[in-house]
Amino acid sequence: MMIARWTCEAKFGHKTEALALHKEWEEQIGVQTDIDVSRSRTLTGSVGVKEAVIQAEMEIANLAELDAFFDKIATIEMHAEWGKKFGEVIVSGSTYWEVFRIVE
Repeated sequence: MMIARWTCEAKFGHKTEALALHKEWEEQIGVQTDIDVSRSRTLTGSVGVKEAVIQAEMEIANLAELDAFFDKIATIEMHAEWGKKFGEVIVSGSTYWEVFRIVE
């Protein structure tokens, strides 16, 4: 098993709106993928990290599953529209993916 973690940074004063849009993505778009979004979690910065940081973690079996996820979301029309709205509340260029292997 692995954890795929997507990170972004909310613009100043827009963290609440960014989190609401992230929840909207999970409820309306994420459920259209083969990833079990009910087993995902959302984290935000607290101590030792920028408060504006928002991270979404999801369990994946392997990198092929993540690749299939990317292929799937590219076909979901709502995802493109959602991305435009989300882009207005996050820092441009702040998004990135990390993948961790679960040891225990």
